[in-house]
Amino acid sequence: MKERDRTCTFHTCLEVYQCGYNDETKISVYVYPIKSYVDENGNELTIMRSKEFDEFLEAVMESPFYTSSPETACIFIPSIDVLNQNNNDMRNIARVLNQLPYWNDGANHLLVNMISGTAPEYHSVLEADIGNAIVAGAGFSSLSYRNTFDIPIPLFNPLVADLHLPKNKFSNNKKYLLVSAQLGLHREYMAELKQLETDQSFLLLQTCPHSTKPWNYTQRCKGSKIYDYPQVLQNSTFCLVLRGARLAQPALYDAMKAGCIPVIIADGYVLPFSDVLDWPRAAVQVREDDLTDVLKIIKTYSSARISEMKKQVKFYFNRYISTMKGIALTTLQIINDRVFPYASKSYEYWNEIPKPHVVKNPLFLPLSPSKSQGFTAVILTYDRLESLYEVIKQVARAPSLAKVVVVWNNQNKVAPPMSSWPYIGKPVKVVTTKKNKLSNRFVPYDEIETECILALDDDIVMLTADEVEFGYQVWREFPDRLVGFPSRLHLWDNATSKWKYESEWTNEISMVLTGAAFYHKYFSYLYTNAMPGNIKALVDEHMNCEDIAMNFLMANVTGKAPIKVTPRKKFKCPQCISNEMLSADITHMIERSDCINMFTKIYQTMPLKSIEFRADPVLYKDEFPSVLKKYNDVGSL
Repeated sequence: MKERDRTCTFHTCLEVYQCGYNDETKISVYVYPIKSYVDENGNELTIMRSKEFDEFLEAVMESPFYTSSPETACIFIPSIDVLNQNNNDMRNIARVLNQLPYWNDGANHLLVNMISGTAPEYHSVLEADIGNAIVAGAGFSSLSYRNTFDIPIPLFNPLVADLHLPKNKFSNNKKYLLVSAQLGLHREYMAELKQLETDQSFLLLQTCPHSTKPWNYTQRCKGSKIYDYPQVLQNSTFCLVLRGARLAQPALYDAMKAGCIPVIIADGYVLPFSDVLDWPRAAVQVREDDLTDVLKIIKTYSSARISEMKKQVKFYFNRYISTMKGIALTTLQIINDRVFPYASKSYEYWNEIPKPHVVKNPLFLPLSPSKSQGFTAVILTYDRLESLYEVIKQVARAPSLAKVVVVWNNQNKVAPPMSSWPYIGKPVKVVTTKKNKLSNRFVPYDEIETECILALDDDIVMLTADEVEFGYQVWREFPDRLVGFPSRLHLWDNATSKWKYESEWTNEISMVLTGAAFYHKYFSYLYTNAMPGNIKALVDEHMNCEDIAMNFLMANVTGKAPIKVTPRKKFKCPQCISNEMLSADITHMIERSDCINMFTKIYQTMPLKSIEFRADPVLYKDEFPSVLKKYNDVGSL
C-alpha cells in the first residue's frame, strides 16, 4: 500500500495518455460497480453509502463524462464512501482500494472527501494510503493542497440543503451588517467577537441555554431570545465564517444558501473550486489576526459592490455548490479543463452571471478578417455639408477604405447631386432615411459590403489618415470589439446610488463613442433586430445615447471591453463648437447618465466593462526617422 504522494502535480502523477480514447475534448469517467467488501472473516470493510455519496455517483453516471468501459476510461471513481473520514476505518479503506482491479497505486483515481482528519490533529486531508489518487476534498489548507492535482470542493450541509427559505430580496438595508451564528467556536475567537457586540450592527449568536447534545441545528440564541437558523442569516448583509477544528465549516454553505455574503476568516483555507471561481467577487477574506477589525473592513464596501457580491453569491451557490450534482459536475469539468486545456471553459463561463437578454456570442467572427476587404465609412449627417465633405476627404486618405456610405437624415432637404460631392477615387453612396432617427446610423444597409464599419459623425475632421488606418488594423485583431477614438467611462455615484456618465479624460474607459469607431456589421444587425426592451425607441425619442446603447449591446454579447486607439482626445473642429451642437447642451450629461441607468434596468445588469488599455502604433513616440515608422501622423491630443 503506497502512502499519499504529497508531491503530486498534474504533470507528474496524472497519466494523461489514458485520456482521449472516446473524445479529444472530453474525459471519460468510469465508476466501479457497487459491491460489498469483506475481510477474511466476513466482516464488512466499508460502511453503507450515504445519500449524498449516492447523489454524487448518480450525477457522474448521468453526465456526458461517464463511460461504462474501464479500458477507455481516463478517470476512475471507486464506489466507496469516504465523504466522512470519521465513519471509516482508514486502514480498511486502504485495503479495499488496493483490491480494485485498475487501482495501480491510485493513478487517475478520484476520491471524494468532505470531512477529513480526526482528533486531536484534525488533518486537512484524507488520512489514508491513497498513493497517487486525486482527492476532491473540502478543507484543504495551502500546505496540504496539491496544486493542479487535487480539487478543493465545498462542504455540503445536508441539514439545511433541503430547507425552503423565504425568498431573499437583494436589498442592502438589512437589519444587521454582520452575523456570527457558528457553533463550537474557540474561546479565543468568542472573546474577540464579544468585543464587537458594542456595535449594534453585529449580532453574535450561540447555542441556546440549557441545550444538550445533539444541538438543535435549526435554532440559535442570544441570551434567552431564540432565532430560527439559517433564516436569521437572511437578515444580515455579511455572515461570519470562522475556522473551527477543521478549516472547512458548514457555515459557508449556510451563509450562501441564505444569500448572505460570507466573511471568511481561516488562514490558509483553500476555497472551493478556487482554480476557476473568482472568490473576491462573492466573499470577503480577512486574516485571523484582523478579526477585531472585521466590522471596519466590511464597512468600506460600497452599496454597489455589495449588490454585485450578493448576485455573485447566489450564482456560485446555485450553479456549483447547492447540490451534490453541482459539486460532482463542477469537479469533473475542472479535471476536464486540466486534461484538455485547449477546450477548457473560459473565465467568463465560470464567473459571469448569464444575462437574461443576451444574444449568442458571434463565434463565427474570423480571428483576423481579410486585410484586402477594407472597411466602409458610414457617416451620419443632417445639414453640415462643409464639414461632411471635409470628413469624406480625410477618411478617403486611409488606404483600406473601400466605400463611403452617407446616411442622409434630413427629410426636409434633398441631398446634393452626386456631381457636387468630392471625388475621392472610391465609391460614395447616399442613403436617404424616411425619418430623422439616430438609430439610422446602425442599420445594416445593403450598400455596406464589408465586414468592418467605421461609424463617423459629420464633424469628426481632426482624424488623420494614419490614425484611421491604424484603428482599422487594430480592429482586425479584435473584430468582436468596438475599436475607436473618443472614449468615456461609467462610474457609480455613492451620493445618488446611481450610475453616472463621465467624460473627463482618464486612463480608465468603458465606452468608445460611435462618432468615430470601428465595429463588425453583425452588431448592426443586432442593434436593428435584436436590441433588448425598448432601448431603440428611447434613443430615437430622446435623440441621444445611441452610442451608449451600442456599447451596452456589444459588451452584453461579448462580455468584453472596448478598445481605444491612439492618444488623441479632441476630434471635432474648433469652429464647429456652437450652441446648436448636441454636446454643448447643458442637459446632455444628465441625459446620458439617465440613459445608462435606464439601460442597466432593462438589461437587469451592468454589462459595461472598464479597462485601462490603449493601443498605440509601435515607435510612434520614439525619436526615429519617419521612414522607419509606419504611422507618423498620430495626434497627441
